[in-house]
Amino acid sequence: MRPLLLAATLAFAAVAAAPIRSATPAQRQMPATSIDHFLLWGRSIDQVSADMAVKLGFQVKQGRDPAGLANRYVRFADGSYIELLGMTRANPELDPGAQADQVSLKGAAGARTLGLRTTSLDRMHDAVAALGWTPTSVFDGPKMANGRTGWRLFAFEKQPLSSNLFLIDYDKAWAPDLSATPAPGDWQAARVHPNGARALTAYWLLSADVERDRTQLAALGLKNGKPIRLPDIAARGVCVSVGNKAILLLQPDGAGIAADALQSGGPQIIGASVAVADLARAQRLVERGYEHSVKRYSGTFGPSFLAPTRDDLGMLLEFHAAGRGKDACGM
Repeated sequence: MRPLLLAATLAFAAVAAAPIRSATPAQRQMPATSIDHFLLWGRSIDQVSADMAVKLGFQVKQGRDPAGLANRYVRFADGSYIELLGMTRANPELDPGAQADQVSLKGAAGARTLGLRTTSLDRMHDAVAALGWTPTSVFDGPKMANGRTGWRLFAFEKQPLSSNLFLIDYDKAWAPDLSATPAPGDWQAARVHPNGARALTAYWLLSADVERDRTQLAALGLKNGKPIRLPDIAARGVCVSVGNKAILLLQPDGAGIAADALQSGGPQIIGASVAVADLARAQRLVERGYEHSVKRYSGTFGPSFLAPTRDDLGMLLEFHAAGRGKDACGM
């Protein structure tokens, strides 16, 4: 079975962005979406796995390495996850999207691709095509033992956002990090982390044009937008609600981390938020992993801290206390 990345990035080689078009009344009733996962490249698969496990306290699950591109998983109890990627040999077989990611990253660690889960993939495909977003054909994942397809997805020939987007849906029985016949309790055990992580709760998208991304997300039915500012990385923008989670659309707010990242790496997923059961425990594990203290602040989800992961992962990870209310953006 090929890594999910190889399907998710089938059409990401195209660098032009899809045009902004107003939604018709029929398109305004988009299928519901939720945050699913993003693709995190390491300088190697062992490096990114070790950083996530040893320094940050996640459980990392084995994936596949079919053609010199390996993947592993950090899975959460709510079904969201982070897919870890790394090349394991010279001249691996890369699809156009993976190759485009590598051109952007120049061999460094980082993230450029995010996924949203949809409640009706075919209806969403028709709706975004009506918006002029040129979706690819729907790609079917591997068959399960019962003959059903584990997951289906589509990407875009021209990307609607500043970062690469794909839409995905799963069969209810799909569990790619487990064996074909898992023992009772394996599903739950695979999602228990030493740092108490419960869910992936936000993507942080950095670009030079927040308003364009906001308009495009609104066309997908994600219309709420609350002004936000992240002083620790010198960024400002809007918080867009995705159920009780969020997409933070950010641009630089003067000199600082955001401006440096945009200048050196272009549009990217500059950060992500993770909910944890015990913030003090997660903080202590990160401080031990990195051998220095981190400070707390009041973030989008309440009490939070930033792990110093930019040098290791090419992006930031925010940990926050689980249990925020129904709307992450407070709208």
